[in-house]
Amino acid sequence: MKNYKLVLLKGDGIGPEIVDEAVKVLDKAADKFGFSVEYDEALLGGCAIDAVGVPLPDETVEKCKAADSVLLGAVGGPKWDTLPGNLRPEAGLLGIRGALGLFANLRPAVIFEPLKCASPLRDDIIGKALDIMVVRELTGGIYFGERGRKEVNGSSAAYDTEMYTVPEIERIARVAFEMAMNRNKKLTSVDKANVLESSRLWRETVLKVAEEYPEVELNHLYVDNCAMQLVRNPGQFDVIVTSNIFGDILSDEASMISGSIGMLASASLNENKAGLYEPIHGSAPDIAGQGIANPLATILSVAMMLKHSLDQPQAADAIENAVAQALEKYRTPDIYTEGTKKVTCKEMGDIVCSLL
Repeated sequence: MKNYKLVLLKGDGIGPEIVDEAVKVLDKAADKFGFSVEYDEALLGGCAIDAVGVPLPDETVEKCKAADSVLLGAVGGPKWDTLPGNLRPEAGLLGIRGALGLFANLRPAVIFEPLKCASPLRDDIIGKALDIMVVRELTGGIYFGERGRKEVNGSSAAYDTEMYTVPEIERIARVAFEMAMNRNKKLTSVDKANVLESSRLWRETVLKVAEEYPEVELNHLYVDNCAMQLVRNPGQFDVIVTSNIFGDILSDEASMISGSIGMLASASLNENKAGLYEPIHGSAPDIAGQGIANPLATILSVAMMLKHSLDQPQAADAIENAVAQALEKYRTPDIYTEGTKKVTCKEMGDIVCSLL
């Protein structure tokens, strides 16, 4: 029997609640498909600050490096908003991505049929289905570039630097091309090459990598046009690859097209395909402890983990199918509609387990 070592970073706010439900579903899938999972817990974010004074303890990094994969709940909250930037919970999230070399962020935007009515877009715009994969570069660009403050003409000024190297662009491009090869062989590269020098290098490099994948149809869009096209005609997209900051923005836009940010999973992978998996929503401290959080994005993150890091595609498909079935009748408050039954976070986890 294959055994996997998994680190749980439950984090802040609703993080512990949603991770517990995802673990319950993972255990059920493991039992059904003949593998086992060994868990360890570590601190990240606000809970780490409260416990040891830093958002990313060294012990957490070491545990995560030794694991087959990592499941994260959420980090952050107003409790820590007044701390210096390097000591805020979000610094821990950026830190673990860098420490594990998690350069490729996969964010699927999928509409489950029962939730089509929750999308702000009309049915005729969405079409029969929406299934977009955003591949976001995660460890370079403006979020990791040189930054600072200085005085300019007697006034305070601040700067953040966007920089990419050819190897950084090549490796994220190859992830996107490989993803496209396993889907509909269509890739859109998003940049701002009409203005930014870093984007010009991005486009040149993606075009060079494209020579290795002649079967993939590649096109390029400026980021502002892509943002418009996502709401005008989202069905034109299959895989989108883009930089850190553009991917951050566009993947959130795509998530709302899908109807609820509470439904969307994500994966962050390194070159060994070991990964950190998390829902894309925040820690929602205003509803923490009330039992009303939506665990489905975290459960779907587990499905992504089984698919991309643990080589258990049948278990991944079974979880996704169970979620789709659950949505036919049951909803947490954030996605509730008349005619369905409103359930708690724990009840939703139990329902998905029963459908497995």
